[in-house]
Amino acid sequence: MRKITFNEIFEQNNRRIHYHIHRLNIRDPHSDFYQEGLYALWNAYNSYKPEKGPMGTYFNFIIRNRLIDLIRKEVRLQENDKEVVSATSALMTDGNQLRSNDTPAVLPQKIEFPIKDERLWQLLEEHLSANQWTWVRCFVIQEMRIKEIADQENTTADAVKGWAREVRRKLRCERFRAKIGWYI
Repeated sequence: MRKITFNEIFEQNNRRIHYHIHRLNIRDPHSDFYQEGLYALWNAYNSYKPEKGPMGTYFNFIIRNRLIDLIRKEVRLQENDKEVVSATSALMTDGNQLRSNDTPAVLPQKIEFPIKDERLWQLLEEHLSANQWTWVRCFVIQEMRIKEIADQENTTADAVKGWAREVRRKLRCERFRAKIGWYI
């Protein structure tokens, strides 16, 4: 029994690719989906096992699923592009810009701590745990990154983030702020 060549398979099943593109309502102006269908046909030809079932059914299954996978990939890429455009436009329209020659440049947002009252920092240190105070001293005062603090304290970044959450929770509490004399 002679083995059928891929050229013969291609001649017999070329319309099958077009059928699935049409059936899935795919617009294919650059023939990307056709190429993917052709690649799927090639893979199906190479991996076909006659004992598993009819060749045409196998080709249909492989081509259709490969086209659906490509559709999903394209949709995911479009959604990612939309998110990037949205985030970029939000940055460019937040009002915090410096324009020179009609090219916008986002100004860095830095919050200054005008507090120079050493007593306030001492009271805060007294009412926080050692780890919480380490976060305030390193992150707020010395402007270190979370990873740097974790390395310095020989712990994980998640642990440092936990210290930060506790400090923020305490500073949101009005009774705690009144206790340390911090009225905002």
